[in-house]
Amino acid sequence: MRRTARLALPLALLVVAGSASAHDADILYAQLWRPDAGGPEVHERITLTAGTLALLLPADADGDGVLTQGDLDARAPALAVGIWDAIPLSAGGQPCTRTHTNARARASYVELNATFQCAPGELRQRFSLLSVLPSEYKVVLGSYVQGEQGQCFADASQPTLIVPDGVSGPGQPERTRVSGLLDWVGLGLVHIFGGIDHLAFLLALLLVGGSFRRVLLLVTAFTLAHSLTLGATALGFILLDDARTRWVEAAIAVSIIWVAMENLVLREHRHRALLTFLFGLVHGFGFASVLGSYGLGDSVVTGLFGFNLGVELGQAAIVAVLLPLVRLVQRRPALHHRTVRALSLLILAAGGYWLMERAWGPIG
Repeated sequence: MRRTARLALPLALLVVAGSASAHDADILYAQLWRPDAGGPEVHERITLTAGTLALLLPADADGDGVLTQGDLDARAPALAVGIWDAIPLSAGGQPCTRTHTNARARASYVELNATFQCAPGELRQRFSLLSVLPSEYKVVLGSYVQGEQGQCFADASQPTLIVPDGVSGPGQPERTRVSGLLDWVGLGLVHIFGGIDHLAFLLALLLVGGSFRRVLLLVTAFTLAHSLTLGATALGFILLDDARTRWVEAAIAVSIIWVAMENLVLREHRHRALLTFLFGLVHGFGFASVLGSYGLGDSVVTGLFGFNLGVELGQAAIVAVLLPLVRLVQRRPALHHRTVRALSLLILAAGGYWLMERAWGPIG
């Protein structure tokens, strides 16, 4: 039983740390450009989730829990102070003058727009608002005109980004230029390692996975399925609004409950590969709810490829660590039986908690 407890403890700690917001987007996507290269007018567009906006200021004016266009219109002065004043823009060493702002409620994100009058020279913007967001948040600065060229990132430790004069998209950040693709891979890794619900689902599969060949089949089915729905959603073939995203999150919880229940009541799992594929489609929508909420525009190709690659690398690393432990326990049938029951009960409890929280709102 000591070995069972050792396996159960890490998952228990993860479950305690996990929440229904496992797929909240932790990126603000900014597009900054001069319509006329070198001209005085500068446009900026920032997209972020309603949840991220709520961390910055209370944008839900009527307090009904749903962010609408009316809420954004009513909170326009607060948005100007809480957002735009917190990301000062300068050009050629001189502060830019903000001439217009607006906010738009989109299907799965919020779009903030501003127009500035700026002096000639490189544009420099300091995203001071990152200091009040959780440490994992980043700003992705992409180009409205040039698409994915020059895409770069900022975080709380490096909050300033620079757009050289005379171009229509981002150039070098203040310290070092980073690779957009590598950063998206990193974000995919962070998301899968922090996605406690996906980890719980994978562990439930591995507990009774069987032979290496069968485990490979399960992992391949899951990977193929979630890649299909992630790609289809990110490329716009399938649309996820806030209501659908909520039900996707609830369905992910159902998938965890279902697999955990099967582990407890079934002795054979001949249909597990098909079931894994079907549930993988649902998990792909969960990944897409993160990527889609960034409002990436022309950068969706780099974002999709890098993010999905990061997810797959993270998933492979998790399987590589867990599978030898599971195979070791399988050599002792009695220990394996107790381990499967203990961890499946814990996973079942976690799935039930997530289902209630995601379908009916926060518990307690």
